[in-house]
Amino acid sequence: MRYAVLGTGMVGQGLATKLVSLGHEVTMGSRRAGNEKAVAWASATGEGGAEGSFADAAGSAEVVMNATAGMASLDALALAGAENLAGKVLIDVSNPLDFSQGMPPTLSVCNADSVGEQIQRAYPDARVVKAFNTVNFEVMVNPSIIPGSHTLFMGGDDDDAKITVRNLAVSFGWTAAGVVDLGDITAARAMEMYVVMWLRLFGIAGTPHVNVKVMQATS
Repeated sequence: MRYAVLGTGMVGQGLATKLVSLGHEVTMGSRRAGNEKAVAWASATGEGGAEGSFADAAGSAEVVMNATAGMASLDALALAGAENLAGKVLIDVSNPLDFSQGMPPTLSVCNADSVGEQIQRAYPDARVVKAFNTVNFEVMVNPSIIPGSHTLFMGGDDDDAKITVRNLAVSFGWTAAGVVDLGDITAARAMEMYVVMWLRLFGIAGTPHVNVKVMQATS
């Protein structure tokens, strides 16, 4: 399958590298073709990896992954172009972290809205699924880093798109049962606000390789 990974940071590179290792064709997108990080990634990756502008990447893809910073995601997707997103599964991995006041970060949007919802409103023809944003980028693509079973959340309005995302997560090593569907795209509010809790868990554990497991009584 052809993927676009928008973003050249650790999250984008981690996802893109994993996708190539699974045999997918991946174009890493940035604001302008020839981005230094994207070029270096494509060169190191070899066959299966390419780089280009956001529009180049999204236009050539079947599935688009938004791995840009949450506060910049709408601008990045505008550069990708609505015509290049229409009808496609758009996996939003972003978090609206605002570091303008230092650490710990706050959220630029929360409670009554989310980046995931903003993206879906801006691109109604895209099939947006919020997913993967509640864990560290290394855990996203290799959940076995954390011993035992644990939970990955997702939410979105399109059931078929969520099947695509669940199957992708399973190919990364998550169990199908461990991928918990929280419902429609408004679930992105809880998923994005959860990152504040995750940061606390990170601090307590002393490692970003930390996650939670959802369990329920059998009766």
